Amino acid sequence: MLVFWKERLVFLAVPKTGTSAYEDALCDHAAMAVLDPPELKHAPIYRYNRFFRPMFERVGAEQMDILAVVREPISWLDSWYRYRQRPFLDGRPTSTRNLSFDEFAEAYMKGDRPAFANVGSQAKFLEPRPNGVRVTHLFQYEHQDALRAFLERRLSVSIALERKNTSGGTANRLSEKVEKRLRRKCAAEFAVWEAAACNGPVPDP
Repeated sequence: MLVFWKERLVFLAVPKTGTSAYEDALCDHAAMAVLDPPELKHAPIYRYNRFFRPMFERVGAEQMDILAVVREPISWLDSWYRYRQRPFLDGRPTSTRNLSFDEFAEAYMKGDRPAFANVGSQAKFLEPRPNGVRVTHLFQYEHQDALRAFLERRLSVSIALERKNTSGGTANRLSEKVEKRLRRKCAAEFAVWEAAACNGPVPDP
């Protein structure tokens, strides 16, 4: 998470959406860079609302714009699937080494997800709070030009990005049957990504 105090902008770090590259590019311009631990670096909107917002308001920032990036849900799941196939996870409960992408997606759709499929939810990460706190500027991961143009304009900087923390491997596709089920069971994930095309606020669930 990056905080740009003078510009009244907070950049939330949704996992698997390329935020590490922006952290490297913009860290020197930020008033605050929360890079560790992961629970704070990747603070979702509810954690920002509970811990960070009150602190900012006490020191004079009654209104902070909140920016986040959301990734197409199947691509997002595939990134997690490939990330968890890396050799250092072999033999651990979080490894996807001996699973197909379909099997991974099926496990993700379970109410009680096994460890390897317990990767969170972009929709829950971005879910508006009852007090009105929500992401005000939402961008699709697949449209980096719009995100970069917004940040360069808002922060008055020129941004040069380097790819960071990529999952490696070749992108995978779901079978038609599993994809259809995923779109039905995880409709909120697709709705949030589609809403991001307008670069506006996160809609109510």
